[in-house]
Amino acid sequence: MSATNVTTPAKKVTTFGFGQMKQNGEKISMLTSYDYTMARIVDEAGIDAILVGDSASNVMAGHDTTLPITLDQMIYHGASVARAVKRALVVVDMPFGTYQGDSKLALSSAIRIMKETGADALKLEGGEEILESIHRILSAGIPIMGHLGLTPQSIHKFGTYTVRAKEEAEAEKLLRDAHLLEEAGCFAIVLEKIPAVLAERVAKELTIPIIGIGAGHGVDGQVLVAHDMLGMTNGFSPRFLRRYAHLYEEISGAVGEYIKDVKSSDFPNEKEQY
Repeated sequence: MSATNVTTPAKKVTTFGFGQMKQNGEKISMLTSYDYTMARIVDEAGIDAILVGDSASNVMAGHDTTLPITLDQMIYHGASVARAVKRALVVVDMPFGTYQGDSKLALSSAIRIMKETGADALKLEGGEEILESIHRILSAGIPIMGHLGLTPQSIHKFGTYTVRAKEEAEAEKLLRDAHLLEEAGCFAIVLEKIPAVLAERVAKELTIPIIGIGAGHGVDGQVLVAHDMLGMTNGFSPRFLRRYAHLYEEISGAVGEYIKDVKSSDFPNEKEQY
């Protein structure tokens, strides 16, 4: 079935539905949200999946990296989003320090997120290094989306946000890790900022959906940070980003008009008071 003939169902998107979409040749759309208002807009627009990303550390809190955001903060954002969503699959990032190196902590953190947010699944960064945590979380019946390539939680290890897996050794490791994640039971994988040829190979070799961000069009779906896609952020323009609106300028202009009207006593007028 070609993607052009697919009509996306209005019913709730599930992890099983993700797999069906890949089998049917339907591309998967995914965006981030961190709060109730944005999540409601994105969900009602018909998005397939919403990622409550640890990028909230940057976008919402102003940190330089994703590392500072805490488990409690991710639960707050996850619960805010889940309350707004009727249809999209809601995936919450497990923050740095809650699953690396300690599978018991990973399971307890995962259970907290699922119980306290009402989310549908979790996302973890890494491959072979975190397999023990993945197995333990999956054993509790919690769905996991993997994340390979550029993994922002490991920024201090790599020291740069440049394209990953350009060299053969790293590319082979990524491919091996992708297979390991599928064999472990992950329902999908995000590939971030890697060569398009490699991403397409992963998507073809694996039966689970591959979601790309800066990974070309040969994968099964795409994810972007909503604030970037809507043009709310300023000064961030990676090659993979397409801006569908320019809300930074629009909001700034609206605020400027409000300031002018307040200063001139034009707001509120007779019709805008009791």
